Amino acid sequence: MYLLPKFTLPSGFRFRCVPNSLPPLGLLILLGGCGGLWRNSNPVKTPQLSDGPSSAPIAMGSSFVADAVAKVGPAVVRIDIKKEVTNPIGGIFGMGPPSQQQQGLGSGFITRSDGLLLTNAHGVKVAAQGLPVAPLGNSASVRPGEWAIAIGNPLGLDNTVTLGIVSATARTDALGGGQRVAYIQTDAAVNPGNSGGPLINDRGQVIGINTAIRQAPGAGLSFAIPINKAKTVAQQILEGGRASHPYLGVKLQAITPQLAREVNATGNNCKLPERNAVVVVDVVQNSPAARGGIRSCDLILKVADQAVKSPSDVQVAVEGGQVGRELQITVERQGKTQALKLKPMELPRPQG
Repeated sequence: MYLLPKFTLPSGFRFRCVPNSLPPLGLLILLGGCGGLWRNSNPVKTPQLSDGPSSAPIAMGSSFVADAVAKVGPAVVRIDIKKEVTNPIGGIFGMGPPSQQQQGLGSGFITRSDGLLLTNAHGVKVAAQGLPVAPLGNSASVRPGEWAIAIGNPLGLDNTVTLGIVSATARTDALGGGQRVAYIQTDAAVNPGNSGGPLINDRGQVIGINTAIRQAPGAGLSFAIPINKAKTVAQQILEGGRASHPYLGVKLQAITPQLAREVNATGNNCKLPERNAVVVVDVVQNSPAARGGIRSCDLILKVADQAVKSPSDVQVAVEGGQVGRELQITVERQGKTQALKLKPMELPRPQG
């Protein structure tokens, strides 16, 4: 979801605003005014992300889903999106207005009783007290086969609950290239309007933020940002007003034995080993990768001692680092292994 001009809290509170910038990763933390993201006036003190009580275990039985939903449901909000877009032929020969409004729908959930909300992709602040709060879980402990419950407003149907299981964790290849998140995959039914809403476990704890769908014959596949990743990004926004994402400056390609043979047969300067690997296709000039000694044709084996098998694995591992903090990249070059030290810089933000 994109802009968040209006949302409705369970108490009936409504707010209208049009933010004008998108933080990366699709995480929205509703916390500031329309003029920009709220900044902490005392950066020394760590802001409190959640003031919800710890969630006691729910006794398993025929009503465990209802009990879990009762804990989180009151803290789930509906977000009505209104976006102003330019009409490319507007105002020309009287062919319509210069701009048009696009509308959409999403979900979110309250994590702090004074009006802090999490959802996908933006931020505003709710002036309220005593709001219901959704308990936050630990996505690192989530395992395939566990219960997964989605709550949201799909297709405008408020307070919809769907049930499934966690199909997979750490899914780095869920949405194609360029992803920096190891998603939780679930088979709980998720549709447009669920985006930004909570994925919870059978104990009534939020384990993820529903964010994407892939259609497949027979059933849809749903993906959620792990709540631990959301906590990290939200904390960065609370402390500094923006999320920080490390950047190396390399273009990567997955290779297979067959692809390696084809490349080698062309007489290319790269002589690739005939095995599955991740090869550096290009290095951005003056980037951390270039300054750290990474070259085209290098194979990336590890990032911070974490073995990588795909370009997405590399991106997710780099995302686990910090801007300006040394990161070790292990590469293979002409059959020899080398450990390089790089200092990631801030990921360049899209222009416009």
